[in-house]
Amino acid sequence: MTSSSAAPDAIVVGSGPNGLAAGIHLARAGVRVLVLEARDTPGGGVRSAEVTLPGFIHDIGSAIHPMALASLFFRSLGLERYGLEWIHPEIPLAHPIPGGAASLLRSVDATAASLGGADARAYRCFMQPLVAKCEELTGEILQPPIHLPTHPVSLARLGLRALWPAQAVIRHWFRDEPARALFAGLAAHSFLPLSAPGSSAIGTVLGHGSGWPFPRGGAQSITSALVACLREAGGQLECNAPISSLADLPAARAIFLDVSVAQFLRLAEGHLPLRYRDALRRYQPAPGIFKIDYALNGPVPWTDDASRRAGTVHVCGTAAEVAEAEHAVACGRIPDRPFILAAQQSLFDSTRAPAGKHTLWAYCHLPFDSIFDMTSRIEQQIERFAPGFRERILARHTMGPAELQEWNPNLIGGDISGGANTLWQLLARPTLRPAPYRTPLRGVYLCSSSTPPGGGVHGMCGFNAARAACRDIFA
Repeated sequence: MTSSSAAPDAIVVGSGPNGLAAGIHLARAGVRVLVLEARDTPGGGVRSAEVTLPGFIHDIGSAIHPMALASLFFRSLGLERYGLEWIHPEIPLAHPIPGGAASLLRSVDATAASLGGADARAYRCFMQPLVAKCEELTGEILQPPIHLPTHPVSLARLGLRALWPAQAVIRHWFRDEPARALFAGLAAHSFLPLSAPGSSAIGTVLGHGSGWPFPRGGAQSITSALVACLREAGGQLECNAPISSLADLPAARAIFLDVSVAQFLRLAEGHLPLRYRDALRRYQPAPGIFKIDYALNGPVPWTDDASRRAGTVHVCGTAAEVAEAEHAVACGRIPDRPFILAAQQSLFDSTRAPAGKHTLWAYCHLPFDSIFDMTSRIEQQIERFAPGFRERILARHTMGPAELQEWNPNLIGGDISGGANTLWQLLARPTLRPAPYRTPLRGVYLCSSSTPPGGGVHGMCGFNAARAACRDIFA
């Protein structure tokens, strides 16, 4: 499978950020590593391509990367040395509401000032204690859940806020619609109904720590930097190398699987202990998504100024509308007015589209494995806050759960999170074990977003799994 004269000590299946992170850490530790990728391009969900018209560069998977800058491992690599350049829009996030918009700015104070009134003070009181300890908290939450905290007080303060349902936070802390809608949109990144315990967690940590940046040239730039780092450390990457069973792999001291739980069950069929296999089968997926990439003949004509200058736009309206949309998805219904995450990188990155043209990246949540075409409802939502949007569409490329799964087999049913983000599955990911990356199969480690700390482009699942293997096997 590889032309190297020396057989690898470790094989990594999958070249997403977690698989590449595992490979890099092992290679830097002196382990001979081979990363296998089924597709002809590495990156997993972090890839870019011209999928609409020539000259329009679209991020097929992830687009905005707050966790990449928060990642302790990525920061240690200095990926900027490999050509990665981050863009920070002046307004990281806007959330249009009837009659205006709320803005998430880089600092807590600036955001609070933009909200104004009583909510300015409430926002500072809620966010500032967490942002002040952002570095400490990042180190805690990106570790396996069962660990001895280095900063227990900061972690406890986070827990007191993060364990609340988002709707309770909104009712208790905020009075006016801009602050309520802004927090509801942040919380909706959890893929949970806003009434669920823990749904406020991502809203408390996502906003101000590292900003909401994206890489110049497309998300593929992140993958290219990681691949360059892997090769510099002596690791190998082989594309067009699909694996249908663990038995297909050459002998190695350790195997790392950057795959979903469902994919792991397929690869290890007939080899897993019954109890562990049944636990994996009970693992809950997250809702799916429906995604559209647009080529536009001009910028999105938002009616509010903040959205016209923001890198990311949350499109749904009021906090109540966000809650209703996410509740519908959790109940298996198609929301009439979906919550949409939109990214407009071409406003700040001229490499994304021809001169005078623009791209828009947009997706909404819908029930797992749904076949419903959300195109019309997504465009109706955008038109609410940007009349004339449809007239600017030159081409669109749509991907529902089935198309996403065909593009990346790990995205079973359109689940881009690696499993539901319930409180239980944040602790038991994919099962409750002191070392969740180890499997019952000797030398086989799971290192995907189905392991802690979960979804996001941060590589920490792969890094944590590789560290476990270095203790177990390569010490």
